[in-house]
Amino acid sequence: MELAVMFAVALLLSACGFIMYVYFFSVGYGLSVAGIGAALLILFRGRLTGIGIALCALLIAYGLRLGGYLLIRELRNASYRNLLRGEVKTGAPLGMKFAIWISCAALYICQCAPVLFRLRAGKGIDAASGIGFAMMLCGVLMEMLADLQKSRAKKRDPRRFVSTGLYRIVRCPNYFGELLLWWGTFISGLGVYRGALQWLLALLGVLGITYVMFSGARRLELRQDRNYGGDPAYREYVRTTPILIPLVPLYSVKEHRWLVA
Repeated sequence: MELAVMFAVALLLSACGFIMYVYFFSVGYGLSVAGIGAALLILFRGRLTGIGIALCALLIAYGLRLGGYLLIRELRNASYRNLLRGEVKTGAPLGMKFAIWISCAALYICQCAPVLFRLRAGKGIDAASGIGFAMMLCGVLMEMLADLQKSRAKKRDPRRFVSTGLYRIVRCPNYFGELLLWWGTFISGLGVYRGALQWLLALLGVLGITYVMFSGARRLELRQDRNYGGDPAYREYVRTTPILIPLVPLYSVKEHRWLVA
């Protein structure tokens, strides 16, 4: 019952991708996560624990912030709109759009499934939920700060790559924040997963978004190589700064062609 409602909400809110293809993965993604969080609060009203409310509220806040940020950035920034049109398919056949729509909605409910399973269990705060919530909160704050720092850096020098703030320690801090958020969500469900299906859904969600983030990092790396590859400072930055996970000496993923999103 709850999974069906979550799926319906994700389908409804990600349907904006039929307006512009990229919205399946961007604006529709944020709105779907926020909508799922709100739907869970309604579905479990009257039997919510404090940690359950906190987890749902964080999903709502994250989704609204992401969806709103992406929409405003696109509407205000003509060069960003042109970049999207150049990198993302716009003329995909209708059948493919339906397949992407359904696949995205399925991924979004898998990502949020650990929160559902904790609400179903009616279990209050424990070590797993506390650690998971802390990771989620850190992830959301890191994404917000990374977006703010990049925006300010680009206003100072639109033609230079960003290497200040969080970008000093990792080249894709917003993607790392995303990983923190969803691995935290997965961890928050530890101790309440029951049966193979619940474990499968939770793992599909966290591994699926991990793949998407590494694919996004590869796409960004290829784009930045085209834009800044002739700059010795950029080449040194790439050589010494991990691409996605701080302190992990992984500096490039562009050769991994299986990372296609």
